[in-house]
Amino acid sequence: MGYAAFGDNSPGNLLTGFGFYNPYWLLDIANAAIVIHLIGAYQVYCQPLFAFIEKWAAEKWPKSQFINKNIQVPLPGGFRPYNLNLFRLVWRTAFVIVTTVISMLLPFFNDVVGLLGALGFWPLTVYFPVEMYIAQKKIPKWSTRWLSLQTLSLACLIISIAAAAGSIAGVVLDLKTYRPFKTSY
Repeated sequence: MGYAAFGDNSPGNLLTGFGFYNPYWLLDIANAAIVIHLIGAYQVYCQPLFAFIEKWAAEKWPKSQFINKNIQVPLPGGFRPYNLNLFRLVWRTAFVIVTTVISMLLPFFNDVVGLLGALGFWPLTVYFPVEMYIAQKKIPKWSTRWLSLQTLSLACLIISIAAAAGSIAGVVLDLKTYRPFKTSY
C-alpha cells in the first residue's frame, strides 16, 4: 500500500518514515508485533537447519558425550524433567549470535528481508498449498479449477521473481555506498 501511494519515495518503515513518532505507544506496539513476528519466522526457517546440523553431528561423532548426551533437568510442579543437550544449546546459541551480528552489520535490512520474503513466498505460501489442495480434492488436470489454480500459482511466481529482483537491486545499490564500521558523519 505504501508503494502504491508513494511509489519509489515510499520509506522502508511506513510508521516512522515520514517523521511522525506520535503516538509513541502505537509505534511501540507495532514494533513489538514486528519483533514477535520475526522471532517466529526465524524459528520456522532455522529449525530445518538446526535439525540437519544436529543429525549430521550425531552421525559423525556417535560416541561423543557432548553431542549425544541429554541431561535431565528436573522441573518443579510435577512436570516431567526437561532433556537438555549441551551441543544443541551451544550450537543454537552460537548460530543466533552470529546471525544477529551479521544482521546488525547490514544497514539495508529491508532489502534483505524483502529478498528472503520473496524467496519464501511462492513455494511456501502458494505452490505447496495449491498442489496439496489439488491432490487432496483430486482435481483433474486441465479442468477449469486446475487451470485457475495453476494460473494463480504462476502469477504469484512472477510477482515473487519481480520482488526478488527489486530486493537484489536494492541490495546492490546499498552495497555501493556501504562501508562497515564507518559512521556517516
